[in-house]
Amino acid sequence: MNNKSLKIGIIGLPGSWSSEHLADEIERQTGHRSLIHMEDVCFDLESDTIHNKGTELAGYDAFMIKKIGAEYSPDLLNRLEILTHLSRKGVRFFSDPARIMGLLDRMSCTLKLQQGKVPIPATVITENLEEGWSAVEDYGRAVLKPLYTSKARGMRIIEADNRGREEFEEFKAEGNKMLYIQKWVPLPGKDLGIVFLGNEYLATYARVAKEGSWNTTTNSGGKYEAFEPSQEIIDLAQRTQALFGLDFTCVDLVETDDGPKIFEVSAFGGFRGLKEANGIDGAELYVKHVLKELNHA
Repeated sequence: MNNKSLKIGIIGLPGSWSSEHLADEIERQTGHRSLIHMEDVCFDLESDTIHNKGTELAGYDAFMIKKIGAEYSPDLLNRLEILTHLSRKGVRFFSDPARIMGLLDRMSCTLKLQQGKVPIPATVITENLEEGWSAVEDYGRAVLKPLYTSKARGMRIIEADNRGREEFEEFKAEGNKMLYIQKWVPLPGKDLGIVFLGNEYLATYARVAKEGSWNTTTNSGGKYEAFEPSQEIIDLAQRTQALFGLDFTCVDLVETDDGPKIFEVSAFGGFRGLKEANGIDGAELYVKHVLKELNHA
């Protein structure tokens, strides 16, 4: 199949660097550019049509999902349901929206990791305030994490003291009905983003924390650096990402005194870390992968 004849849409956020970059790369390799925001998509159940500003999405050969929304929330699951229905009509997706669903919710992702016997920090999940506080006391120091979040937004570190108890109750009162409580894992100044494309290891970058910051995210002043992990680390990350079956993803891992621990697996992967730390254009490689898959279908 001629690449120029393929119509591939990007599900993303107009104005977002990663979404625009991927759309640009699709245009460079196919001659077509279509960046679609899910808030503009309409699903007409009577006619069984899904369209974006009058364009029927079933007419596309495939879609690449880069961003499903600006912030993680349960609303994004509804958007993925629409895309899952479209996939049942024969449109290819990279990655499969049904698989992405299992990563948006931190609880679902963590349970998948636990069931896959992947090493994760000690974690307690409960709605009961007293049960949750008991876990904090056992840990001494804990991280409270909203079920829908990214880049450490909304997370809190608390100590098992009076002030910590107040913060714990505040966290629940803010709307976090289900309490996700994870034992604090001291970071050695960095954690790792281990990237996979088409189930194959691509590269690793480190997120290095800004001095005085408890997390490594770029939102908190962290920066990207190239990193060469051991084969043991790569193998663990390979086994971890295989649990989810995504086309492009990143495994977040930290090396501790008790061995490597997995924090999470990204639903969408990270282009910027690869670009800034490793000089690798993830979008270019991802599009080539998609075109290869479509041409061999």
